[in-house]
This record gives sequence, structure tokens and C-alpha cells, in this order.
Amino acid sequence: MVIASLSHEDKATIAAMAEPDLIELHFGFGAWIRNNLGLWHGNRVLQESTSEADADDAPMVIAAAVWRRLREMVPKVH
Repeated sequence: MVIASLSHEDKATIAAMAEPDLIELHFGFGAWIRNNLGLWHGNRVLQESTSEADADDAPMVIAAAVWRRLREMVPKVH
């Protein structure tokens, strides 16, 4: 769902990032994840699946998973 919502340009940008730079996604992409996947509204199943106790930290686990998947899809993203 998250990957499907990204534009081609956003997919390419995220896939090209170095892993340490993913923190730059915290406020924009991370906020989108928090808001659209219900992390601020009690989506405990998703939050628990990230192993993060704080709803503010869980999106970065999801963003990293998206980044890994996009890197696997690079030929399809470009």
C-alpha cells in the first residue's frame, strides 16, 4: 500500500538514498505513514509489528522496509 501510493519519482528518490540518510524521511514520509496508517490512532497491530513502543518511531521501521523493497525493485522503479 505504501509503495503503491508513491510517485515514480519518489520511489526512485527513496531507492537511491543511502541507508543512513533515511532519517531525512522522518518528518515528511514518516508523518504520512503515521497519519495514513493509523499509528496515531491506535493501529497497535502495525505498531507492534515494528517492535517500536512509540508511534513516532514506528514509521522509520516501515520506511526502511519500503527502502529495502524499492532497492530490490530498482529495474522496475527506473
